[in-house]
Amino acid sequence: MKLLAASLTLSLGLTGCASTDTLAEQANAGDNENYIAGDGSVTEYTPESRGEPVALTGTFYDGTVVDSEDFKGQVTVLNVWYAACAPCRVEAPDLQALYEKHQPSGVQFIGVNIRDEQPTADAFERTFGTTYPSIDDTDGAVLLAMSDYVPAQAVPTTLVLDRQGRVAGRIIGLAEKSTLDALITDAVAEQ
Repeated sequence: MKLLAASLTLSLGLTGCASTDTLAEQANAGDNENYIAGDGSVTEYTPESRGEPVALTGTFYDGTVVDSEDFKGQVTVLNVWYAACAPCRVEAPDLQALYEKHQPSGVQFIGVNIRDEQPTADAFERTFGTTYPSIDDTDGAVLLAMSDYVPAQAVPTTLVLDRQGRVAGRIIGLAEKSTLDALITDAVAEQ
């Protein structure tokens, strides 16, 4: 009897140590269960209600340093993303199409990748055909600089900056193509 009790106790103890890691299982499943993203809200700011210009410095994956001062005089679209983000994968073709549409008007698109090392970011860009540059923000400095407009866990988030570098529009969550197109068009039309 003592042997049975000891055996049962050992068995229960080992079962407790080998419990499943549900977060690891969710990550391995890739089904985005409990995924935290934006709520899809869209905000357009009138010129008189816009705050100070966004101030940030970052480095593109090719090593080029970019500063928000470089944005002055042109409309800029900043998209916060990372490769494993399901909504980021969904919106990538639309962002590329809008980049191609608005590039002749001088609109620049810049990705802000908050998690991926260069090989992963490169693979994403090849897979989805994105040709505009992305900042390597694995240290979080650019995200921190935009924290007034970009909630840390709301990925993707897209900002449209006016020619002065101020936030003219924001989409928290998946950027619906026609909505983002309208935000960009309105910012380009401003004098």
